[in-house]
Amino acid sequence: MEPERLVYPLLKHVLMGPAMRVAFLPRVSGLAHVPRIGPVILAANHLSFLDSFVLPLMVPRRVHFLGKHEYFTGAGVRGRAIAALFRGVGAIAVDRSGGRAALDALDTSAAVLERGGVFAIHPEGTRSPDGRLYRGRTGVARLALRTGAPVVPVAIEGTDRVQPLGRAVPRPGRIGLRIGPPLTFRGRDAGVPRGRAARDVTDEIMEAIQRLSGQEYVDDYAPRPSA
Repeated sequence: MEPERLVYPLLKHVLMGPAMRVAFLPRVSGLAHVPRIGPVILAANHLSFLDSFVLPLMVPRRVHFLGKHEYFTGAGVRGRAIAALFRGVGAIAVDRSGGRAALDALDTSAAVLERGGVFAIHPEGTRSPDGRLYRGRTGVARLALRTGAPVVPVAIEGTDRVQPLGRAVPRPGRIGLRIGPPLTFRGRDAGVPRGRAARDVTDEIMEAIQRLSGQEYVDDYAPRPSA
């Protein structure tokens, strides 16, 4: 068995999962909307670094997501521990610096779904700087159209209060997770320009997330952190 498959149940059921429930008293609704088997894309808003751990630890299936290559290449004991932690919760390293970064990320994500797995993505592409919901990038739609996997919209709440931008260690506080019904887009790109179909599907996904989260919507891309 791969080492990360051994780490995953330890983190989820013994260490981080129980600790998260004690520290953040998560309110989770709609878990029945996550299919028990087969490929599924979880599309969630993005408020805090903590979001990367909320979905893998709160959803009953094993969840994969893309993680920055730097999280897996640190030196020394600390670097190896961070890499093991991210692999343990389902992160897959991706190098975003090259010219093929977007294609490589799409291929990596699609491979998870083609194996019947669960892949989580934040369509905004980066954390919201002010708690509002920003325009989605079309990678989530391209992934859904390519694989035929259903998209389950997710609203994460409160993580920006327990771990605001610039805070390394979360503080105790209540968080929430609202999961909506699956959306299917198979065939939506038939006879339609690929870019137009991807944009329309992405906008529908963001509308579903907004209905769950109640966030104010901004029809513009979220600014990426300067550092």
